[in-house]
Amino acid sequence: MSTEPMPRSRWRPSFLLEWYAEIVVWLRWVIVLAWLAATAAAMVYLPALGQGGSDLGQLVSVDNPAVRSEVRSFERFGLPLLSRISIVQRDPNGLPASVQADAVARAQAVSEGKLADTAILAAIPVANTLKLLPGARENGTTVITMLFTAPDASFAEQLEAAQKFAAEQYDADDAVVGVTGSVPARVEQGGIVLSSLPWLEAITVVAVFVIVAVAFRSLVAPLLALGVAGIAIMLTLHVGGELAGRFGVPVPQETQPLLVALLLGVVTDYVVFYLSGVRTRLAAGEGRLEAARQAASRFTPIIATAGATAAAGTGALIVADSAAFRAFGPGMAVAVLIGMLVSVTLVPALLAILGGAALWAPGRRAATADPAEQPEHTGGRWARLLTRPLVALPVLLLCVGGLVAAALPARHMGLGVSFVEALPADHPARKAAAEAEAGFAAGILSPTELLLEGDGVAARTEQLTRLQQELSKRTGVAAVIGPADRAIPSELNLFRSPDGGAARYLLVLDDEPLGATAVRTLTSLDADLPGLLDAAGLGGTGFSLGGDTAIAKVIVDQTMSDLGRIALAALAANLLFLMLYLRALWAPLALLACSVLAIGATLGATTWLFQEHLGADGLTFYVPFAAAVLLVALGSDYNIFGIGPAWNEARHRPLREALAITLPQSARAIRTAAFTLAVSFGLLAIVPLRPFRELAFALSVGILLDAFVVRSVLAPALLTVMEAVGGRGRLERVRKVVHQRQPEPEPEVSEPEPVSEPEPVSQSKPMSRSKPVSAAESVPAAESERPAAEPPRRES
Repeated sequence: MSTEPMPRSRWRPSFLLEWYAEIVVWLRWVIVLAWLAATAAAMVYLPALGQGGSDLGQLVSVDNPAVRSEVRSFERFGLPLLSRISIVQRDPNGLPASVQADAVARAQAVSEGKLADTAILAAIPVANTLKLLPGARENGTTVITMLFTAPDASFAEQLEAAQKFAAEQYDADDAVVGVTGSVPARVEQGGIVLSSLPWLEAITVVAVFVIVAVAFRSLVAPLLALGVAGIAIMLTLHVGGELAGRFGVPVPQETQPLLVALLLGVVTDYVVFYLSGVRTRLAAGEGRLEAARQAASRFTPIIATAGATAAAGTGALIVADSAAFRAFGPGMAVAVLIGMLVSVTLVPALLAILGGAALWAPGRRAATADPAEQPEHTGGRWARLLTRPLVALPVLLLCVGGLVAAALPARHMGLGVSFVEALPADHPARKAAAEAEAGFAAGILSPTELLLEGDGVAARTEQLTRLQQELSKRTGVAAVIGPADRAIPSELNLFRSPDGGAARYLLVLDDEPLGATAVRTLTSLDADLPGLLDAAGLGGTGFSLGGDTAIAKVIVDQTMSDLGRIALAALAANLLFLMLYLRALWAPLALLACSVLAIGATLGATTWLFQEHLGADGLTFYVPFAAAVLLVALGSDYNIFGIGPAWNEARHRPLREALAITLPQSARAIRTAAFTLAVSFGLLAIVPLRPFRELAFALSVGILLDAFVVRSVLAPALLTVMEAVGGRGRLERVRKVVHQRQPEPEPEVSEPEPVSEPEPVSQSKPMSRSKPVSAAESVPAAESERPAAEPPRRES
């Protein structure tokens, strides 16, 4: 093991950064009061985010082809064929004939307007008696009454009307299981999110407090972090609410827990870096104001660049055509920007006011450098070993091989749009759906409508019958009801339009109607329908698909088509900021490739857990892409925090030597920050909905992989190999980094000293034992003390 001494850093901040730090410290009280006043004003005068908001299901565009198909069907037939809210009656031992007869009479009374005090306009009962519905799994056990309300009724109003109808028109002998369907599931999901939010916030606050308190061995440090995060959260929720209302951008309820977790984690990250720097300066004997100045000048450019990079990366979602992605992007970008602006101003100001009190703990008399942060305790020897090419190459190959292997399950990733299946297993709507599926088929609550349009098509009975028979043979189709069913009275005009120009079929699928398997079934059917129509003698007839599965198919197709634009925009934004910060090309490309490897491994692990191990029928359509965009953005943060200081230090020495200096110093703060952020995102699993648990797992695992594998091991090994193979010129920067300046001249001494030749920049001096360089500077480059002759700044 190498025992060579650790060289000292030669990095210095620019005059511009020192000037910024001076201003922030000088105006510390004004800055604190200004942020408090701004937060109070926002809470009083601006609307909160989510007022009048919607869920992701309501972000489906009216231009969705499946929605347009349903509208045309209603215009042609005068009544809808699909219902998204139903009452389920079931007795596994068989429903009495009287109960089934009452269900038919009740539905007829509603449809004829005899129950004027209900908001239900029509009802259609469907029973599995004698297996009249093809594909039914049981006989005489289940009745599903599909309900229809006014078209302009909101989802909440539809659910309220259905629940009131069930309470008033059914009694205990009717074996009612509950009200279910995609509409009740959407409403219930929104309620679950809002009711879980206080618990999520409280538990996340406790977790952040414990992590920061342990990391800094202080009771004040976590209060500082949480106070700053609280200001950022309140500003984001109210400023975001104002922007959403002003620009007409719907904000889904699903984004609010994500925004809270994101802000708590990201702002705490930034506070951790400032605290680490101030602790080191205080331990070196500097006053509170000078310590705050030094931390501000050293960390502000890194945090500002990291925040801008994360905001640009998450904002890249706005390039998507999907309304769901466009709703996610702006909110997260605004949150990160506000968190960054609050952090780079309020945190240095508070540290200038509090000084050592920010690190107070019972029994501690003064701020001291944490012994665990000394290079010999944080892997200084390992860093010097890792940056040797003969060691870096096998480490690089091992890391790449492991990440690629972990990414392999992502090849089998499926995408769906789950509503009912996303609810907790014990939720009444979920249990009612399970009972309905047990009596019929998995897709009974959300069937698919196939609409045919053409002159005289309704009169072509033979051809319509032939098509219905072919449809019933399709894999994944449990039942088909249509013009060939003679048991349905023709005067009802359910399947043949009055003008003779349209016909329609009802397809019940054999899988979860909004899951990945059903979407694939419908995608295959959509592709084969032209051939099926030709074979049935209906060539040239227009067709379209409606229903929840058809809407989910369009959303998934749109998501896949958005993939290229989102990936290109997110990667380009992050690459641009890395190039501007590092003033290089090949190194940012290599670092971004590391991030892509980590994201692939994360998605592979998520697919393995939820699809292969837990048996989910695909991941929720927005989870992989929202997680990937966030991980790219946050991974660039850790690039800047971890590799940026080494890149700055490499201005004066070889890159491998710079990495050996800065890696031990950045490791502890990055580990603390990453662990805090991973816990913050992981606690999203408190919301008992499957999409949130998928997001929680993907984000927490991805962040831990990025911080503990990619930034700590893979990226340094890759840069070391690149420098060894291509030489310094391959990694050379375009121009000097703007936040650095040339070393100041050495101070004059009273006694003459022997003249010696200047040392080459590649050589290193042993660190002075009288004043050790602490590793607690964490994320930026190692600390460089001012010349001894420079007088300390006067405290004010």
